[in-house]
This record gives sequence, structure tokens and C-alpha cells, in this order.
Amino acid sequence: MKKLIALAFISSITAASFGQAAKKIAVIPEPVELTETAGTFTLPKTVIISGANQPGVEVVSTYLKKKLTTASAVTISEKASPAYTIKFVLNSKPESVIGKEGYHLTVSPKNILITANEPAGLFYGVQTLLQLFPKEIESPTVVKKTWTLPCARITDYPRFGWRGLMFDVARHFFTKDEVKQYIDQMVRYKFNLLHLHLTDDEGWRIQIKSLPKLTEIGAYRVNKTGYFGTFSAPTPDEPRNYGGFYTQDDIRELVKYAQDRFVNIMPEIDVPGHSLAAISAYPELSCTPGAENYHPRAGEVIMDWSTRPPKALVDNTLCPANEKVYDFLDKVLTEVAPLFPFPYIHMGGDECPKNYWEQSDAIKALMAKEGLKTQEEVQAYFEKRLEKIVESKGKKFMGWDEILEGGLAPDAAVMSWRSMKGGIEAAKMHHDVVMSPVDFAYIDYMQGDVAIEPKIYATLRLSKTYEFEPVPDSIEDKYIKGGQANLWTEQVYNMRHAEYMTWPRGFAIAEDLWTPKSRKNWDNFVGRVETQFDRYKVADIKYAPSMYDPIFTASQTPDQKVQVFMSTEIKGLDIYYTFDNSFPDNHYPKYTAPVVIPKDAFQLKVITYRGNEPIGRMITIPVTDLNKRAGKK
Repeated sequence: MKKLIALAFISSITAASFGQAAKKIAVIPEPVELTETAGTFTLPKTVIISGANQPGVEVVSTYLKKKLTTASAVTISEKASPAYTIKFVLNSKPESVIGKEGYHLTVSPKNILITANEPAGLFYGVQTLLQLFPKEIESPTVVKKTWTLPCARITDYPRFGWRGLMFDVARHFFTKDEVKQYIDQMVRYKFNLLHLHLTDDEGWRIQIKSLPKLTEIGAYRVNKTGYFGTFSAPTPDEPRNYGGFYTQDDIRELVKYAQDRFVNIMPEIDVPGHSLAAISAYPELSCTPGAENYHPRAGEVIMDWSTRPPKALVDNTLCPANEKVYDFLDKVLTEVAPLFPFPYIHMGGDECPKNYWEQSDAIKALMAKEGLKTQEEVQAYFEKRLEKIVESKGKKFMGWDEILEGGLAPDAAVMSWRSMKGGIEAAKMHHDVVMSPVDFAYIDYMQGDVAIEPKIYATLRLSKTYEFEPVPDSIEDKYIKGGQANLWTEQVYNMRHAEYMTWPRGFAIAEDLWTPKSRKNWDNFVGRVETQFDRYKVADIKYAPSMYDPIFTASQTPDQKVQVFMSTEIKGLDIYYTFDNSFPDNHYPKYTAPVVIPKDAFQLKVITYRGNEPIGRMITIPVTDLNKRAGKK
């Protein structure tokens, strides 16, 4: 018995050490080269920052000063002096290995040196430096303590130039300050592209001065709460006051805020589908009679997804046969293009139902005139004309992978979402590609079991996200600009839940896009994720602890009973369970093999432990649900 107790104690210590990341340095994304060196650096009461006055470096120094003075009681000095605490150096001769965004970071017992070719590299060096600080550096108020860092030498640079997060502000409106908050979170992990999904059926979120009804009518809808997509249709007496939009000055402010953090913002105007908000404002943009009665979607069913391709129950498409549509888009892009310095404008193109087009005399006449044989070719006709409008504004055209159907516009870039297939096809045609496949990068999906997560139509676990490899073996990597994760917000009602859905899967995407393939390691990554969890608790940023929860499957035995299989996504966890309706802890049965559900059991309750401490959430699954999973009728 004593031996067993000793073994259990050793196991708990080992597991605890793993969970707390035994390494002193736990950076996400994992740097290209990292060497821990002897000694520690202690932050003095007066911090002398050298090199802050170089062109472009001011914003980096300002960012660092704010972080240091918010959490610590240090005084900052930028006086010219041979002695320094932290020094920024821009290479007089660019170093080819680290490129535009790479850096060298040296922490010695005496001081800290960051060198780079460009200010962006210094900024990313600062992000790594901040992760070397104790977790209290994330505090929004001053913490009185000795600030000690491990000494190290780091050389680091990104694998891809496009490292993005897509934030859907159309389904639910997020304020300007909330978008800034999202930017602040993403730059911690060296993301450099914020894709703003600005228009959809539920709302038009950007001011177009020449088309005022887009925001007067299209930016507001009836407020509904529950599971989006199942709501009753709004009635005429329900107020349409839920929503909002960004003025053009708001956009300029956001762009500047992002630029000061080395983030580009790419706007998306999603057409020709997903356009109900625009059509509600300007019904003449539709092919379908009666569009003057349309309103921005409040979450009611407007599509039949049981068919392939899906059919619209309400025509949410712009009419490719209507010249007013192209005049409309020209006006929109005339105002949008100057607001965003980023070279690309994303024009959507996804999930465009064509059943209303099939019934339209105007579309039939267009097909006859242009020699178009299919509805996919009708959309391709639209996309090619749209590309010319985008390019006339000095911008490059990008769309979702559906724009491949019917023929790709000559210079279009493709964002591949339905799988990697569209990106592969576009790259083979020598078009630029950004990979954001649904099976790795859709962070609106559930992160764990449906019994505990807000219900969505699929699950994407952290470990699967970490497997994302943007460059398939079959194509030249020069056409793959990078990748991104997409946060659609049909079921995301507020900023706290947006955080929950983004982190920690955003950590995985960051590492997928920055770190060399050879440096990626799942077990090592998990330890570093847990270090970030500790920092997020200090920062009061919400995250999903789903990786601690069990994975459940069920099947029928030969004698028609149902057995439940349980596993864990990460190592070192034990699963305890009960069928007697009480709350299990580590004194209850421990899962070691498939469990057959007792004949009259009503529910299964499960929790995970690390050693003697509960770490997962208590999960309750009705037996009726387990029977369904097993296919038992």
C-alpha cells in the first residue's frame, strides 16, 4: 500500500510539473531558436529605454512603456546614455534571415537588447519579451514585486506573412472599443491581419455616405436571444433597434490603432449572397419582386441547408443582371477603398443560393446575351465585373473559394474555407491563396462536447487546430500567403464569449503560422498554453478550458447495450464518473476501460482530475443522448 501511495504521489508531481510547464520560458508562438542562458535579469526601479526615437520605433517604445508602467511601479527614462535597461536597434544593413518581421532578443543579467531590420520585428521582440516577464505583467493595476526574467538568446521570424484572424462584426455588432480589445489580444501572439466581416444578412456595419440607407435601415434588426437560426420571424410591431455601425471616422481610428500595433485591417463586403441587409435598404438591387418587404435577418430561417447547393427561402442575393448593382458596388468601393491602406478588399462570394436566379427573366436574358450556360457561370460573370471595380479603386480582389466555380477572375486571390481543395486548385492556377479551412480554422465551432459547449453544428478541438498545415504537399508554397482562423458570430453575442471562442485555439493558429514545422510539438505546446491561461487570469481575458474535458463516444455491444468510451485530449488527466446522479470526485470510479450504461441509469456525470486536483468541468450527459450517439433507437 505504501508503494502504491508513493507511486500515486510521484505521478501527481509529474503531472503537475507537466501542467505548469517545467521550462522557465514558455512563449507562444514557439520561437525559431531559443537558448536559455545562465542567470536572471531584474528590472530596476528606473528603466532606461535606448533607441526609442528612431523613425518607426516610437510606437514600439510607447507600447512597451504602457505595459511596464501599468503593471509595475517603474519609472521610464529615454535619455541618451551609454547605459541602458532595454535597447532597440534597427540594423543598418538588413539581415536576410530574419526578414521584415523577425528579431533577435538577448536577455542578460545586466540588460535587454532587441535588434531587427524593421520596427515590426522590434514589436514582435517586445511581445516575446513580455512573455518572459512574470504573469503579473498582465495586471491592469500596479503590482509591487521584484520583476525577474530568465536570461536567454532568441532568434525568431515568421513562417508566413499572412497571419490572420477574421472577426464577424455583422451577425452581432461589436463596438469600436471591443474591436480594439480584440486587436490588443491578437498582437500578443504576433497576428498581423484582422479581417473584418462588415456586411451580411444581419447587418451592414460601415458608413457609406452616398448610400445612407445602408446604415439607417441595414444596420439594425430585431433583437432575439437563444439559438440563432431557430428564431421566429420578426413581426411588424417588434422594434428594429439592435445593431450599430462604424462611421468612416471610426474606421480611420481603428486602422490607425491597428497600424500602431503592426496589424493590417482587411474589410470584407460580402456579395452577391449574404446581402439581405443591403437589399432591405435598397430593394432594387434584388432580382426578386417583393424585396421592398425585406428586413435584415434577426436569426430566423432563411435558407434550406438540407439540399446541395442550399436553397434560399428569402432571396438574399444581389442581381447580377441589374446594372444598378454594379453602380451600387462602385459607390460602396469608392468610399471603402481609401479607408483601408491594406492592398486587398475581400468581396465574399460564398454560399450564394441560385434558385431565385433560376426563376428570373433578367438572369435568363443575361445568360442568353453573354453565352452563360450555368448559374455558376452567372456568378463568375458577376465576380469578374466586380474584380474590375475593385481594381479601379487601386485594390486587389479576394473572395471565398466559391469564386472558383464557373471560372476565376484573372487576378483574384482565393481564401479557401470549405477545405484545402479550393486553395490547391487556385494555387495550381498560379493565384495567391490564404488557407482558412473549416476543418482546422473555424473557431466558431464547439471546442468540446456538445453536452457542455454552446451548441453549434460541429466540434473543432484544440489539438485538431494545432495540426493545421497551410501548405499541402502538392503545391508550390510561394502561392500560399498564409492562413487565418475565422470567428463567425451567429452564436457569439458578446465580447466575453468572443474571447472564449478565440482562445486557446487562437494560440494554435498563431503557432501554425509563425513557427517552423520542425519546432512544433503538441505536448510542449500544451504546457505553454497552460502558462498563458495563468496570464489570462491576471489579465481578466476569458478562455475556454475545454482541453481539460473528456472526449466521449458511444457504441452498441453485441447484446444491444450501450458502452461509453472516454478519453482526454491532453496527457496526465484521470477521468472519474458516476451514473447515480451524484457529483463525482476522485473517490468515485476511475475510467480505465469502456463503461456499459446500467439498465435504468438516467445520466452520466464526469469530471477530470490532475493528481488530486479537479481540473475539468463537471459534465452531465443524459443517457438518452448517449443512446443516440450509439445509434440505439
